[in-house]
Amino acid sequence: MNQKNLSAAVKEKASSFQALPFAKSLIITLLGNALYAFSVALFLLPADLVTGGTTGIALLVHHLTGMPISLFVLLFNVAMLLLGWWILGLKFAVTTIVSTFSYPLFLELFTRLIHGFVISTNTLLCAIFAGLGIGISLGLVIRQGASTGGMDIPPLVLNKLFKIPVSLSLNAFDVIILLTQLIYHPAEDILYGILLVLIYSLVLDKLLLAGESRTQLMIVSKEGDRIRQAILSEVDRGVTIVNGNGGYTGQAVDIVVSVISNRQLARVEKIVRSIDPVAFMVVNKVTEVSGRGFTLEKKYPKKTQP
Repeated sequence: MNQKNLSAAVKEKASSFQALPFAKSLIITLLGNALYAFSVALFLLPADLVTGGTTGIALLVHHLTGMPISLFVLLFNVAMLLLGWWILGLKFAVTTIVSTFSYPLFLELFTRLIHGFVISTNTLLCAIFAGLGIGISLGLVIRQGASTGGMDIPPLVLNKLFKIPVSLSLNAFDVIILLTQLIYHPAEDILYGILLVLIYSLVLDKLLLAGESRTQLMIVSKEGDRIRQAILSEVDRGVTIVNGNGGYTGQAVDIVVSVISNRQLARVEKIVRSIDPVAFMVVNKVTEVSGRGFTLEKKYPKKTQP
């Protein structure tokens, strides 16, 4: 193979590797929107629950005009997509376009498939499981760097134009949308709607922080170098040495920082205590770690000579 063909093969292989994460992200985004639509069709609509966001507006419009919910969601999402494109730019529109069209299409599909099937008539159960499904689906979409579109866009626009905090305007819109449904719902149903919004907000927050939890150690000791060597050789975990000074004595001390698996905590503590029984140790739980030794393969670079 000549150099030209070899270069073309390398470029083709590199482009295929770049396409894999994009395809994975696209599939997960579609699955997230499918789960969102399924949760709405299976729990929210049969129980006649109220909710916020685009779906909440669609429920109100459906009650007042009879317009199909999925059709209104599609039209509203497209309008918000164009608004986001105009004010927030093309990059934002690209991350939003999948949800703009896939959610209403999945909603129409599942509404037709599930029509007449009621898994539970208990409003509380439906609110809980609708909240769980919506929260998980939103988390899947947002973790891919995509936007769910719809009523997520106006708060972003207000933030850019008037510096209004996104969380403030998002919550305000949800409250207004819930209250408008008092027109055709008793006050008790609004309470179920608030419960639904709280559940999917909590689930979303938890999912966004979800990851393979690890343990972070900060060890302050005069025997920092011995502790560093022991963690490297006996536990095979990376270590960072931070130079510090004691706040009371003013003496120089080494701060050993390392991230280990949860199972290794007891072993490391035993090693540290055997080297320095009076070492000061801080243990923190971290929700996600990325980099060499965790999400990337370990490498052992050659040591530089002093």
